[in-house]
Amino acid sequence: MIDDAHCHFLSEGFFAALAHQRGRGETGADLTRQLGWEAPGPAEGLADLWVHELDAHGVSRAAIIASVPRDEAQVARAVAQHPARFVGFFMIDPSAADALERTRRGLHELRLRAVCIFPAMHHVPLHDVRVHRLVELVASHPGAAVFVHCGVLSIGARKKLGLESRFDVRLGNPLELQPLAVAFPSTPFIIPHFGAGLFREALMTADMCPNVYLDTSSSNSWIRYTPGLTLEAVFRAALDVLGPSRLLFGTDSSFFPRGWQKSVYERQKQALDTLNVSAGDQALIFGGNFDRLFAATGLGL
Repeated sequence: MIDDAHCHFLSEGFFAALAHQRGRGETGADLTRQLGWEAPGPAEGLADLWVHELDAHGVSRAAIIASVPRDEAQVARAVAQHPARFVGFFMIDPSAADALERTRRGLHELRLRAVCIFPAMHHVPLHDVRVHRLVELVASHPGAAVFVHCGVLSIGARKKLGLESRFDVRLGNPLELQPLAVAFPSTPFIIPHFGAGLFREALMTADMCPNVYLDTSSSNSWIRYTPGLTLEAVFRAALDVLGPSRLLFGTDSSFFPRGWQKSVYERQKQALDTLNVSAGDQALIFGGNFDRLFAATGLGL
């Protein structure tokens, strides 16, 4: 069984938001043509396309992420279309005046499962009281989680479209997450991409906080920042510190026609096989841990 804990649901709303930011009077469809990507169409159709793609690769379930603020309704429509296949994540900008109301609505009315915080993107430190209040709200919804992007943040579509990315990566230090994880011990916190370059800090935080999980998604190109480091060494260290029960497999798949990134799965499977990780432990990483965190009989399903 394979579950993917990290896929981006690049909806019509996502491309419309980028077109608005570019300010040239373009539509979202104009941008997809410039990128050479398929236009997503309505959320239900994109959801069907994703299910077809998951079926083609033997993937049981996937987390789909609303990748701009205020796009949670698109993901909710996809989840409603295929509730047994998708778990909905949505991005919140803690600096927005309606951040708490949107979070409440996303979890309660739209029945989504995880709130995604990007400190570097929205320039709100994790120790900010606005983040604390947001996480407090998530903690009041059993079965919900908090996804916190740490480390290097690079968005390929923005680069290709020439959009500025005024990110402050100093705000994405995993150590800043530790007080929140301690304050809300029953809430799962997910750090994607092994900390995206701040691997040591992610390991330290996870070692101190048993409710912190790491997702393994993307090509993990941040490894090049540490000469000699390999994916096998990353997995070995993560397993030594967290054990197999707090690692969530992900690919960071996003647009079509590329679709689901099988090569990411194959490379991670190869690394775990090289390390002689048992079949049982691999089953936890590739699906069991995700199913435990986001049980199909839990909130929203």
